[in-house]
Amino acid sequence: MSFRTTTAYVEDVSPGSGALPPRAWYASSDARSLSLNGSWRFRLSATADAEDDSFAAEGYDAGDWAEVTVPGHWVLQGHGSHVYTNHLYPFPVDPPRVPTENPTGDHLRVFDLPADWPADGGAGLRFDGVESCARIWLNGTELGEFKGSRLPHEFAVGHLLKPAGNVLAVRVHQWSAGSYLEDQDQWWLPGIFRDVTLLHRPADSARDFFVHASYDHVSGTGTLRVDSEVPGRVTVPDLGVDVATGEPVTVPVEPWTAETPRLYDGVLATGGERVPLRIGFRTVELSDGLIKVNGRPVLFRGVNRHEWHPERGRALDLATMREDVLLMKRHNINAVRTSHYPPHPAFLDLCDEYGLWVIDECDLETHGFTEQGWRDNPVDDDRWTPALLDRAARMVERDKNHPSVVIWSLGNEAGTGRGLTAMAEWIHGRDTSRLVHYEGDPGCRDTDVYSRMYADHAEVERIGRGLDGGPRRRRELPFILCEYAHAMGNGPGGLADYQRLFEAHDRLQGGFVWEWIDHGIAHPELGFAYGGDFGEELHDGNFVCDGLLFPDRQPSPGLVEYQKVIEPVAITADGTDGAPGTVRITNGYDFADLSALAFSWSYEVEGETVDHGTLSVPPLAPGGSAEVKLPAVPDGAPAGEAHWTVRAVLASDTAWAPKDHVVAWGQFPVSARRVPHVAATARPAPGGGDGEIALGPGVFDARTGAPRTIGGVPVTGLRLDVWRATTDNDDGAAWQSDLRYGLLWRTLGLHRMRHRLDAVEVGEDALTVRTRVAPAARELGLSTVYRWTSDGDRLRLTVSTTPDGDWTVPLPRLGIHFGLTAADAVRWYGGGPGEAYPDTRSASRIARWQSTVDGMQTPYVRPQENGARADVRWAELGGLRIEGDPAFFLTARRWTTEHLDVAAHRTDLVPGDTVWVNLDHAQHGIGSQSCGPAPLPRYHLRAEPAEFSFVFSTTESVSTTPLQNMSG
Repeated sequence: MSFRTTTAYVEDVSPGSGALPPRAWYASSDARSLSLNGSWRFRLSATADAEDDSFAAEGYDAGDWAEVTVPGHWVLQGHGSHVYTNHLYPFPVDPPRVPTENPTGDHLRVFDLPADWPADGGAGLRFDGVESCARIWLNGTELGEFKGSRLPHEFAVGHLLKPAGNVLAVRVHQWSAGSYLEDQDQWWLPGIFRDVTLLHRPADSARDFFVHASYDHVSGTGTLRVDSEVPGRVTVPDLGVDVATGEPVTVPVEPWTAETPRLYDGVLATGGERVPLRIGFRTVELSDGLIKVNGRPVLFRGVNRHEWHPERGRALDLATMREDVLLMKRHNINAVRTSHYPPHPAFLDLCDEYGLWVIDECDLETHGFTEQGWRDNPVDDDRWTPALLDRAARMVERDKNHPSVVIWSLGNEAGTGRGLTAMAEWIHGRDTSRLVHYEGDPGCRDTDVYSRMYADHAEVERIGRGLDGGPRRRRELPFILCEYAHAMGNGPGGLADYQRLFEAHDRLQGGFVWEWIDHGIAHPELGFAYGGDFGEELHDGNFVCDGLLFPDRQPSPGLVEYQKVIEPVAITADGTDGAPGTVRITNGYDFADLSALAFSWSYEVEGETVDHGTLSVPPLAPGGSAEVKLPAVPDGAPAGEAHWTVRAVLASDTAWAPKDHVVAWGQFPVSARRVPHVAATARPAPGGGDGEIALGPGVFDARTGAPRTIGGVPVTGLRLDVWRATTDNDDGAAWQSDLRYGLLWRTLGLHRMRHRLDAVEVGEDALTVRTRVAPAARELGLSTVYRWTSDGDRLRLTVSTTPDGDWTVPLPRLGIHFGLTAADAVRWYGGGPGEAYPDTRSASRIARWQSTVDGMQTPYVRPQENGARADVRWAELGGLRIEGDPAFFLTARRWTTEHLDVAAHRTDLVPGDTVWVNLDHAQHGIGSQSCGPAPLPRYHLRAEPAEFSFVFSTTESVSTTPLQNMSG
């Protein structure tokens, strides 16, 4: 070997050199393998040419080098710098050139072969993922170099191996020509982040093979043919199959679907290797303008999934991948788009096993070129086409044997160009059994699906009705939202409205929420860090935290809402006048009947279960519906507001959830709520102290009319409140032309409202306080009247607001807030268990709930408005009982809204001595305008006259039991 520093390959647009042709990936066979994962020696250099190649030589002393774990990213192991951008390249755009400052990590691993390693045959060295460019040596011999970070590369090394002291050297560059093709919205994290494996390759071992397993839904038969580069035989014992490779065989089978993931175990046996096969029979086709599997249209209830772990980045282990799949299944998700690169191949094994539809996306995005009008975009430059085709081939060849993969995607946000057409043509030619997707193909010239991202509800409806225009070819294709409902911070709102459209129009075959998990990095001071927290000169802040899971994989309220919205069984009320005698059960599955589910009912009064039982529901076929009679109202049921709740649960344990896991539920009112009434019999009178007024259990400041105590419980700062700490969706995205209400609210000064006292009027049966609430520098405001009455034991506050001036924007919230000096446990009767807002309340169920003040908070990575419970009839906390007329939103927290508003991280929120309680008559909707549409007009909180009341009384201290449904 030479001891010179060669770096020209870093900026070469070619995919690399020396690697073997791509082939099908499989987890194991009877051929030996040796994992080279573990601790590696590591040296970081500031530039690509800072060190020569001598480290790759046998005998090189790396004793003073650091150590890193492979798989892993060196940045997350204390070396180098973190970088996050959404689409801006973090280096000057001059393709294929990259900066001189190019962090370069030299990796060394010395290994011995096992004593029983076969002496015959060859060997392959496989890298499943290295970012972004790697150069490889084994025992001093250079093997080659490659780009394509999320794709496998294998090298022939049998002739170089020795029994002991093998030296594997890998030089990894953070930036390369390949970086221009990998501008996905994520952290830029260099390193060897997927497995490194040495594979023994016996003579006549399997190389590439293609499992073709189609299903004929008319005859109920499957046809299997395994094309193998090396001839052999295929056996499937459960089907009695034993045929030569390349020979088709047709037999009766149970088909594979995401709902019924039937896999048959088989074996591909060549002269030197036995490879286990997991075969799923299914046929994907474009028919009648729809995506059909096994003859039926499918509805994608999907999610976009980046690979992420808060400590290990994109270096995921099998347990974490399995956790993702199980969480998806338990939350009714049936599809995954592997945004924006092929995942670790073991993830697709799990999708096959548990059942998820997969859009497998190529490792390609050139989004940063939008800043220059897509000029010099690599996908429209013939010099880059070999690299694009290499990436397409490595994805398809690796993943082609997975029944879960039903659509190939060319990539994401890469503009348009000849290179994409070449990729589509190659994929169509290589695999006719799947469809091809690319959102950036507006005319659908190269693709089989019309795909959009973040289209608003109105546009989606027009598309569903066939009124979207465009080329005839596009109008005849099915439609999916490959990204929608941007799940950044509090939200996304409007999910139920999208789902109603999907279910109303056949052409709309569902969508994929953006995205699965927040990419927060675990941080000792900040909790979870995001863009800008590491001193980067260019970053996109917390835009990287836009998932349905928090970074620690705890479900957000958005995921719970999505689970409810997409539940595959609809349980709706029949009958009239709010007193249904029957419920309608509709099977929303595409393939499965309802035989795996058990149904139950409960009858609840004032949020407490009075009686419950089982409900007999026939095993409806997909799309089937039936009316099911409810039992009679239980004898002796107490008077009060009543509900029926019907649940569909798993009848037995499954691979993805235990028996009694709730798949779907519906709740229906039976009798109306009794509105609290307080007769105004008490009279205001001078209080026991100077400057006080007493009214029933309340003591008021005579000058301001503000309550000081209620039933002896100190109350501070009670006043009208219209401000909320703006959410990511309130603030919207800088590139959007639509109104961004969070910014408008702040411009108007709604976060700094002044409260002018106009009058304190002591009447015969009421204390009335008249105010005007308005922001400085503006003429608009809210004339606000607080009217207090009492029956001697309880206080009733009626708040009336009338807008003054020209209000052109909705309000963030409308209600009152006040402080309590001592509060911890919270009980309420209303919606729960989690937060809900006007357009995110589908999962809110009426019952009795309890929590703590701390448990009421939703831990968004960037703090913002959160934690409201909807439809609250009454609540108890801090010694007070509060009833609403009408029902209200309840929020309680140990910091002010102002503190919440300025906090950048969870750790900025320091509990104070006061618990601040918000009782909101209404809230503005949430929407998904962080990268999508604002709330629909029906969820706007318009500034218009309003009146609402609260009844205050005292109660005994409540339990501090953790959050649970108290209705049992």
